[in-house]
Amino acid sequence: VQLVESGGGLVQAGGSLTLSCAASGSIFSFANMGWFRQVPGKQREVVATINSGGSANYAGSVKGRFTISSDNAKNTVRLQMNGLKPEDTAIYYCLMTNANVEYWGQGTQVTVSS
Repeated sequence: VQLVESGGGLVQAGGSLTLSCAASGSIFSFANMGWFRQVPGKQREVVATINSGGSANYAGSVKGRFTISSDNAKNTVRLQMNGLKPEDTAIYYCLMTNANVEYWGQGTQVTVSS
């Protein structure tokens, strides 16, 4: 199973970006999907998660600005990011889980300039 992310880039503060992640090589559905981010020198932190029933959870720092969505049939997950702030700058990773096995994407850089 391979997860491929896309959609990162450079944006000014207040702007928007949409990250996408697609799983290939999978013959099963994922129980949970999510987005994490990491800044060099800091621990990876959860941004948003969504389960197969569509229930989503968000980190407090992004609630109201970011929206996670998924397509279980296509094994894809997206993260719509609005109102971006410089502190959102990080490498963003997607995660999908099945039977307690984690699959991670390679990461995509998001840089927000002030």
